[in-house]
Amino acid sequence: MPMKLDVLLSCMHQQDDKLVRASRLVGDVVVINQCDREDYREYPTATGTARMFSTRQRGLTKSRNMAIGQSAADICLLCDDDEQFVSGYEEKILSAYDQLPRADVIIFKITNRQPSFPDKVRRLRFPLTMKVSSCQISFRRQSLLTAGIRFDELLGAGTGNGAEEELKFLTDCEKSGLQIWYVPVEIASVAQEASTWFSGFTEAFFENRGATTRYILGPAMAGAYAVYYALAKRPLYAGSLTTGQALRATFRGIRENRIGAQAQQMKTWEYSK
Repeated sequence: MPMKLDVLLSCMHQQDDKLVRASRLVGDVVVINQCDREDYREYPTATGTARMFSTRQRGLTKSRNMAIGQSAADICLLCDDDEQFVSGYEEKILSAYDQLPRADVIIFKITNRQPSFPDKVRRLRFPLTMKVSSCQISFRRQSLLTAGIRFDELLGAGTGNGAEEELKFLTDCEKSGLQIWYVPVEIASVAQEASTWFSGFTEAFFENRGATTRYILGPAMAGAYAVYYALAKRPLYAGSLTTGQALRATFRGIRENRIGAQAQQMKTWEYSK
């Protein structure tokens, strides 16, 4: 039986299927529309159906998890509201999974982004997974369900904790024994627009990086990465902060371990219910 693909589109304040059409989506789509209403609508696409679930919930990772829960497809692909898909993207994605039957997660290529990896099929492990963006990520839905993996709702846009939710997701996949592969096939382009969470290389940005990397990688590796990042990215932030300021802010985030404390509070609350 042929595999089926769902594109999991996260968006906000949509009234109709205009975004689905603008994204050039032609098959099955699960749309999580965070807005000010609760309802469900369906829209036909060229070869499938776009199912839009509108919700008052907020947070990108909550949106991702809701989409996974509403999908029944074999393969899922993450999608944001600033993408345009290439012709034949469905066949390219499903073909990659046919050719890599042991792959649980496949990372694809984005047309207008500088490639992070050489143009060859290869297995990815940490730290190479740190170079992956969410719009490149696809996965076998059953692999996630079996491993009990979801997106961490303490990370991502809307949480106040910064990004890195894709790194946490891929790290959780790797820790669970799932295989992550890279296939250099272009599936979409991404608009070069302002980020919904990035507002510049401020001290708050570096403090959030310290908090997220401590939460995902642990204190020792987060500290080593802080030094690497501050030196490697210096040309990008030199007009805003000194290297010392960037490092102090990052280590402040590592030391305070804010997200780790939030996770512990959630565990305590769940245990006490």
